[in-house]
Amino acid sequence: MKTNWQLFGGLSVFYVLMAIVYFYVGGEAVGITGMILAACLAGMVGFYVWFTQKRIGQILPEDRPTAEIADGAGELGFYSPHSWWPLPVAMSAMAMGISLVIGWWLTLISLGALVISIIGFVTEYEKPLPENASH
Repeated sequence: MKTNWQLFGGLSVFYVLMAIVYFYVGGEAVGITGMILAACLAGMVGFYVWFTQKRIGQILPEDRPTAEIADGAGELGFYSPHSWWPLPVAMSAMAMGISLVIGWWLTLISLGALVISIIGFVTEYEKPLPENASH
């Protein structure tokens, strides 16, 4: 994780330096604000990764110069191979964005659809056991 927080810390410093250069070159306020916000975001991520690494104290394969690719192998988590739920989540989120242009009535409908689709996505694999199943 040391590599990760150094990367985000360096990115934060880079954004601050580029914002300063952009200010002196004569950039507009929106560009400077965007670069400062990007620096803050990279700094927050870097701080979080640094804090987590300090708390856990584990040395990851990325931090060792002699590590092999196979050292980082292992289970990363469970990912659904054939879920249809991302489609309604994306469509209702798109409707939510369009509703800002069209009207408040579509905002309410798309918000309801978004909440229902997120609940379906999150609870997709939480099926109750049948009555006759043994524990």
